[in-house]
Amino acid sequence: MSMQDELAAKRRTAHDVVDLIRDGDVVVAPTGVGEPPSILEALSERRREKRGVIVSQILPMRPYEYFDQQTLEHVRHTSLFFGGPSRPGGRDGWIDYRPSYFSEMPGLFREGLLPVDVVVTIASPMDAHGFFSISLAPDYTMAAIEQARTVIVEVNPHVPYAYGDCFVHISQVDAVVEDDRPLIEVGLPQIGPVQKAIGGYVAELIPDGATVQIGYGAIPDAVVMQLTDRRDLGVHTEMIGDGILTLVESGAVTNQAKNIDRGHMKATFALGSRRLYDFMDHNPALQMHPVDITNDPYLAGRIDNLHTINATMQIDFLGQCGSESLGPVPHSGTGGQSDFVRAGNRSRGGKSFIVLPSTAKNDTISRIVPMLTAGTHVSTSKNDIDYVVTEYGVARLRGRTNRERAQALIDIAHPNFREELAQGAAAMRIM
Repeated sequence: MSMQDELAAKRRTAHDVVDLIRDGDVVVAPTGVGEPPSILEALSERRREKRGVIVSQILPMRPYEYFDQQTLEHVRHTSLFFGGPSRPGGRDGWIDYRPSYFSEMPGLFREGLLPVDVVVTIASPMDAHGFFSISLAPDYTMAAIEQARTVIVEVNPHVPYAYGDCFVHISQVDAVVEDDRPLIEVGLPQIGPVQKAIGGYVAELIPDGATVQIGYGAIPDAVVMQLTDRRDLGVHTEMIGDGILTLVESGAVTNQAKNIDRGHMKATFALGSRRLYDFMDHNPALQMHPVDITNDPYLAGRIDNLHTINATMQIDFLGQCGSESLGPVPHSGTGGQSDFVRAGNRSRGGKSFIVLPSTAKNDTISRIVPMLTAGTHVSTSKNDIDYVVTEYGVARLRGRTNRERAQALIDIAHPNFREELAQGAAAMRIM
């Protein structure tokens, strides 16, 4: 049988492939735009026919009907990182959360600690050699495919055919669904004066020839906007988005100074505009890889001059970062922040930046606090933290005492809160 004949034999409708999902199955979907909408919509429509099915995913993008507290006995979502559709259920307790470093998820699938029975993923059209490119999110999906009983791909002509370790062969696939709707697009966040000021402080510390990892958000993108005059930057990141595309288009990114993967940029998932997806298509300068390749602190830390930029919501005097919750109420998840903080610390000539505005709620709350709000999930530990940046400056905490850390953070807090924070430090007998 030729590969085209095999493809024809495996074509199914989205409605029909739901029959391949058994009661009690764990269905794994990729991160963000990598999710297959027609398959998940069909599962939503037929969810009352199932019992005990779990959908496990990072950062869902669409509010599928199975996000439904009334039908949990049929299909239930388990989050690896909360997104807009899953966050309300996580906060109300009817969506479960599995904490994990992003870099370790492929290994957890291989060890059976993260269960998987069925993988559903969006993919590019099949090439002449029988391969689909799951370019938008190979992340943990490649490892889940290795372990799954059933693999279903949703082929969409808008999905870019990217290179790297992101290929699935027709022989690995049990069913193919076809859909041609446009991909979800996410543009650049709005950047205000606070974000621009923070971005300026970080950009001053990133030299020509550095390799950068950029997290998602207004502050990381504000950094990007102030790096367009750099030369020979490299990219090794978790998410590739329009901010990095802006750097590439400015000529700042050449990847020629990288000591590893010279000439190539690496990422594990994409989230951006149509321009970004077009840029990814058949682009030999970009490689999409599983997250245990991009995010592993040991592997990424071998890259010289790696500069990592990630945001947090709250930081205490010791440098503990609450980046995924305020108190016990979840907002996002662990993701790759800790992975890249450690990688930046390991890198020869590297730096890791944690960025945050000094205040929240119209300057009524300080984000720098003596102690994290009770119950807050610690995303980055006091032993890993290095540079912290607000709109009032830069505090370097690595190697400093608790007294020195508290003073450095107070110095970059909003002026309205510095006296109060100093009193807090005295009450804790830190200062």
